[in-house]
Parts: sequence; structure tokens; C-alpha cells
Amino acid sequence: MAVVKCAAELGIADAIEGHKGESPLTLAQLSSALGCDPAHLGRIMRFLVHHRIFREVPAATGDVGYSQTALSRRLLLRQDGKSVTDILLMESTPVMLAPWHYLSSAARSPPAGEKPPPPPFEQAHGIPLFEYTAANPGHSKLFDDAMNCVGRWTLPAMFEALPELMDGVGTVVDVGGGNGTTLSVLVKRFPWIKGINFDLPHVASVAIESPGVEHVGGDMFERVPAADVVFIMLVLHDWNDEDCIRILKNCREAIAGRENGKVIIADAVVADHGDDEDGKSQKQKELEHVRLMLDMVMMAHTTLGKERTLKEWRFILDQAGFTRVVVTPIETVLSVIQAFPA
Repeated sequence: MAVVKCAAELGIADAIEGHKGESPLTLAQLSSALGCDPAHLGRIMRFLVHHRIFREVPAATGDVGYSQTALSRRLLLRQDGKSVTDILLMESTPVMLAPWHYLSSAARSPPAGEKPPPPPFEQAHGIPLFEYTAANPGHSKLFDDAMNCVGRWTLPAMFEALPELMDGVGTVVDVGGGNGTTLSVLVKRFPWIKGINFDLPHVASVAIESPGVEHVGGDMFERVPAADVVFIMLVLHDWNDEDCIRILKNCREAIAGRENGKVIIADAVVADHGDDEDGKSQKQKELEHVRLMLDMVMMAHTTLGKERTLKEWRFILDQAGFTRVVVTPIETVLSVIQAFPA
């Protein structure tokens, strides 16, 4: 992971993608373009080629040249909404790596009469993740960029699978919408929709201005702004069941009395023993290892957050007062969960 992070920071994929010559970019040309020492860069490229992240191809000069692969294109900086660079850079910071050293403590039961140790992130940094982001604007931006990276993948897949999802919808509130990038993409696709980007005040105050999007600061544990649709992506997995039920009750209140009112959750649904997987594509099945890795990320980085099975999702939605739930797997790690109140 550290070497892939290095490739992203150096901009190797962008340099190869931007090369206009008929012959592939050689090591000498790549070193010159990036301002790198050829000997060091050559060793890095050898590693990346071995792991099939880039490809070696003959250059016109007879030297070795480099070309892209499907994996390396994921390292392009925010290109075509398919880049993973923002997530990679965030998850590989010392801040996010440190809690992994305390993961075993999350699994151990404390001796009788003793309190359990703090969650791994708190052991590493003294405070929970979201308190840390609030106190550190630089990390807060990294976090928001990473979440918006997921949004850029998710929305196209979501609307390909469910083209009718926003029919009859006038207003959408994105709960935990970060800097508003995801909501701005949605409003651009459906320009009749009024978007409300709702996040903590320190996040909403620095959100990006975008036509059709209003930024509102607040606390989802207290209230959620009223709208036809509440959209909530990769937020509920950060919290335990009790907290999720509280958030979802506020979401249900936000759509109360709306003719087309519903809550749309974009989050992972982890396979459980005995689940019927027949409705999933091969790609969706293959992505299960990513969902399970995300569950470990939740254990390391949150206070009792987790990825949920379908049974676990239905439990918290039922407890929050939603009487009908429709789950649609899409061609990403996430699924779309539509929840309708009584």
C-alpha cells in the first residue's frame, strides 16, 4: 500500500496518461517529467510492474517503456470519477494507520470488573475520529475528499441500476454530505431537485458553492432538515445500532408527510451465512472481500461502527419505524437501501 501511495503522490499515472508521443514513456522520460532520480524510480516501477499496476512495453528507442493498466488508471487524480487516490491518501496517513496497531485490543474481553479499553482510534490519538477531524482541518479535508471519491463512483452505478430513483422528488437532503460534491453531482443530473447538504458546522462552513445546493450546518443526532428524500451514504456504518436508530428516526421525521418521502441509504451489505446470492452479479460477489476489509476499517477507526448484514440493516430500520425496505445491489461495493415509513 505504501508503494502505491508513493505512485499516487508522485503522479506516475498522470504522467503516463498525459504523454502525447507515439512511443511509450521511457524511464528516462518519466524521471524527467516527475523530477525523480532514475535509479530510485526504476526500482519503484519494477515493483509496480511486478504487481501488475503498470505494464512494461517496448519503446521505439529499444528501451523499456510504460503503459497504463485498469488498476493504474484508478490512480489518476480525480479523473472520470474513477480515481481511488483520495481514499488511498487518506487511509495511508499516519493518523489512519496508527489505530491498526491497537486492533487486537478491540477483540479482547477485559478482566472481570475492569472497563474495556478505548477503541483503537482513541488509543492512538486520545479522542474519537470525528472529534479529531473537527480539530484538524487538514485531516477533515482529506476525509471529505475520500468520501466524495466514493460518491463519484456510486451515483452513476446507482442510477444505472435504479433510473427511476428520483422520479417525483423535489428536494433531497444529503446527511453527512461533506463538502457537497456528491450532492452537486446529483443535482446536476436532476436539475429540478433542490439539494440540501447537511453536515457538522465546521464541515458545512467550508463546503463548495454549487448551483442548486444549500449548505446547512447541524447535528444529525438532533435533527435532519425536511426534504422529500433523505440520502445518507457511508455514514451509518460509523455508528452502533443505538446511534443509527436515533439518526434514522430523525431521517424519518424529516420526510414526514411527504407524498414521495423515503430514505435512501448507500452503504455496504455484508453477506451472511445462508443469504441468497443468486441476485448478485459476479462483480458484486467478488467485491465481498472489500466489504469485509471495510468492516475491519470500522473496527479500527470508529467507536463500535460496523458493516451490516441484511438482517442487521432490517433490524435498525424496523426499530426506527420504517415498514418497507427495498435493497438493490449495484456494481460497486455498496448497495442501495430504500426505506419507507408507515
